[in-house]
Amino acid sequence: MKTLHTYLTRQVLGAVLMTVTVFTFVLLLGNVLKEIIELLINRQATLWLVVQAIGLLIPYVLVFALPMGMLTATLLVFGRFSADNELTAVRASGISLVALITPVLIVSIVLSGLCAWINLEVAPQSRNAYKALIQNAVRENPAGVLRENQYNVFSEGWTVYVRKIKGNDLQGLKIYRVEEDKNAIVWINARAGKFALEEGQLVLLLYDAIPSQVQDGDVTSLGVWGEQRLELEPKSSKERKKAPGLSDMTLGELRAHLKKLERTFIPIKAKVDGAPKKLREEIQKMKKLREEITTPVRVQIHRQVAFSFACIGFTLVGIPLGIRAHRRETSVGMGIALLLVLVYYSFIILAQSWDERPEFYPHLIVWIPNFFFQIVGGILLWRANKGVS
Repeated sequence: MKTLHTYLTRQVLGAVLMTVTVFTFVLLLGNVLKEIIELLINRQATLWLVVQAIGLLIPYVLVFALPMGMLTATLLVFGRFSADNELTAVRASGISLVALITPVLIVSIVLSGLCAWINLEVAPQSRNAYKALIQNAVRENPAGVLRENQYNVFSEGWTVYVRKIKGNDLQGLKIYRVEEDKNAIVWINARAGKFALEEGQLVLLLYDAIPSQVQDGDVTSLGVWGEQRLELEPKSSKERKKAPGLSDMTLGELRAHLKKLERTFIPIKAKVDGAPKKLREEIQKMKKLREEITTPVRVQIHRQVAFSFACIGFTLVGIPLGIRAHRRETSVGMGIALLLVLVYYSFIILAQSWDERPEFYPHLIVWIPNFFFQIVGGILLWRANKGVS
């Protein structure tokens, strides 16, 4: 039994190493080309910068490559194991499928722990270092300052969300800053705008802007707001560390950021009881605004944690599917793996697209693929162990 477990573990680890290398290369190529190709065209990127960028991106792409590699490895190994009738020989020896795959399940748990460490701590830090590297290269390029459909965090606590960017034209802007010392939030909605770079500042020209200040649960209109200037470089290294985007924050930073946002709205609860109708309506608006602001942070926290368990779900599904496929071909295993990954990520994409719709509970949607894959994988394993086709 020990010899069989050692053989199977070596096969799986070898396949994992191969597939993770392939997926890491593909993901790195996509990220590096997306970020650096414009710099290469403009002769702003050197060979050393490309090497540094690749090194800093490796932890970021490993979060995705490890689960995909584990899934593909189980499909390939157990597909070949079944096609070569090795599984039949093992069963004839009186060894159950569950006993056979125990070391593989242990490997998946270890890889999930590794994914959690990378996803929650290492990848955000590497991504921040990567963005700082790119920022130095695109300092004179306005197109590298803002990212559409992302929460772009600048110095002095300003956060800018842009739904669509076309050249220097912006659509669907949301700008806010938490003033912790005043227990307030400055909130600006703008239909459209333009942006430019001027002496280390990002200048936003806003159209149809609606600015307001939320302080102690009360809303105050701030009148006309046509221009907003944001410092591109924090005044100190300490301030620089406070300005990552949500997707580039560690778990501890995300939780601290969420608490800071929630503290601003604490007085809302104290004003609900016995409040007149008009005030109750304002309170409801504040509650809605609170959910709109905090939901993207909750989605990111749950996404980072939930995605760390992907290796376990993929392994539980990959083993019985590999046995049923009865194929040796690598292309078939890759195809099945990509299809399952597409199903898994569709829920993640759906949750992120609804991060401004708190009524849909997008922070819980990211857990659906984990439960789905683990339950389906458990059922398929049980049927395979019983010899049910």
